[in-house]
Amino acid sequence: MPLAPSLLTDFIAIVGAPNALTAPADTLPYTQEWRGLWHGTTPLVLKPRTTTEVAAILAHANTTGTPIIPQSGNTGLVGAQVPDASGREVILSLARMNTVRAIDPDGYALTVEAGVTLRNVQDAAERANRLFPLSLASEGSCMIGGNLSTNAGGIAVLSYGNARDMVLGLEVVLADGRIWNGLRALRKDNTGYDLKHLFIGGEGTLGVITAAVLKLFPRPREKATAFVGLNSPAKALALFQQMRAAAGPGLTAFELMPRLAINFVLRHYPKHRDPLAGRHAWYVLLEVAGASDDGTTRALAERELMAAIESGTAEDVAIAESIGQSRAFWAMREDLPETQKPEGGSIKHDVSVPIASIPDLIARGDEGLAKLMPGVRPLPFGHFGDGNLHYNVSQPVGMDKAAFLARTGDVSKIIYDLVIELSGSISAEHGIGRLKREQLTKVKSVVELDMMRAVKAAFDPKGILSPGRVL
Repeated sequence: MPLAPSLLTDFIAIVGAPNALTAPADTLPYTQEWRGLWHGTTPLVLKPRTTTEVAAILAHANTTGTPIIPQSGNTGLVGAQVPDASGREVILSLARMNTVRAIDPDGYALTVEAGVTLRNVQDAAERANRLFPLSLASEGSCMIGGNLSTNAGGIAVLSYGNARDMVLGLEVVLADGRIWNGLRALRKDNTGYDLKHLFIGGEGTLGVITAAVLKLFPRPREKATAFVGLNSPAKALALFQQMRAAAGPGLTAFELMPRLAINFVLRHYPKHRDPLAGRHAWYVLLEVAGASDDGTTRALAERELMAAIESGTAEDVAIAESIGQSRAFWAMREDLPETQKPEGGSIKHDVSVPIASIPDLIARGDEGLAKLMPGVRPLPFGHFGDGNLHYNVSQPVGMDKAAFLARTGDVSKIIYDLVIELSGSISAEHGIGRLKREQLTKVKSVVELDMMRAVKAAFDPKGILSPGRVL
């Protein structure tokens, strides 16, 4: 049954007609995600400007039993932020809540609203000569509320941790409309349960994050960025161990890519150039950062990478000679996800395993996929340094896309079974949403699921927030 017009009118009155969307043409961008995997319908998109308005929306939704789907930048990959096909779920967009409320350079803290884009958070920190290290390919459009709700990872987890490690405090509106003001910039606070961590990674199922106090860090004064060619993931593991031992926390990124990834980028983005003179089976894009600008960081990188070539760990190396070349190296990695679309169907997996198990995961995964579907093109890439791979699988050349995607269950079973065997996780940084909801019951114990359901029932007893997501 559709939502009553009078109910919609009540919601619209909270934010004002100019900040409510009802026409299908206007709501369309909010009802599908960029990969085209999830589509839905909604009778209403609400765009509040203040926490008080968010509270009024949730209070009314709780009273009337109206399902609410919180949405920030709509860059999620597991369907949590997209409404279903029922036409009953109202979207709550945080996009207009985009104010940087306060910055404390001395205290290394920044308070921002949920609708501030990640890039604008980074820029605000930079203007204060500080660093906010969370970095994703979608940082120009993703918003910090969504980053926190999914506990985003990105390229700097190796040195700085996931999104939850960069948060000091939160402001959250609960399902019944109450506001929890936990915007504390304290580094130590042992006064009971650390409630913020329930909402970070909660995917909008327990409350709506409206603002956050974020940790800032000193800006590195020197960086060395390098592309490295290798012949196997095992060699990448050896290089990682060497660079980690030499640079310690100064090794801020270590990304793994197969040659197929480079081919995709070069084929679909003519602006890019092959990073090395020869072709290699595997590549690592790494970065070392330092607190001084006296050349010691680059010298360390050069010394270790030359030693890696001499020992046979690496086959070739290119160290960026300028900021522009460093950006060009990183642009290849950032453009990689988009290149999979024109290559046809892509079955994606966001998984993690112990770092030492990555070579085994890739070798056995590729072997199993080849047996299942000759000609399939495995594309495992990503954040090697923290054990997180995007083990994507592109369709065989010439195969019908629909026929390939129809085998998603078979393909995913190979990858997930291996990940579980290797004591890994089926979701490293993208979340559960709707995509992996059923899979979650296979990897979580009955006790774990009972605890999760108890938390959900305590915070949202009527089930109005993101119903059917995660659980």
